[in-house]
Amino acid sequence: MNGTVLIWLIASTAVFVSANGVLKSYATSGDWRVLVGALLLFCLGKVMIVQVMRASGLGVAIALSSIFQLMAVMVVATVVFEERPTALQLSGIVLGVVAVAMIAWPKGGAV
Repeated sequence: MNGTVLIWLIASTAVFVSANGVLKSYATSGDWRVLVGALLLFCLGKVMIVQVMRASGLGVAIALSSIFQLMAVMVVATVVFEERPTALQLSGIVLGVVAVAMIAWPKGGAV
């Protein structure tokens, strides 16, 4: 994975995390305009992830995006919404980090 792809991945993750934050606000407020804002952010994130798909393929792009979002949303949920993950959930996050390393590892096993 090159630097440009990583930037697209991080940027799309930021958009998806923002969309999830807005969606959490919709869950508490019920205002349909907030829902529309969240959906627009999700659409923008999907458009951005297409750049990652072009460079690394569908499977790798979606796997990386999912794990990056998982980790980022857990941080936001913990810091902003004061949710506390269980030990089992934290173990899953650690496994997600290992999965990202394995997926993004350069071909041929060289570092």
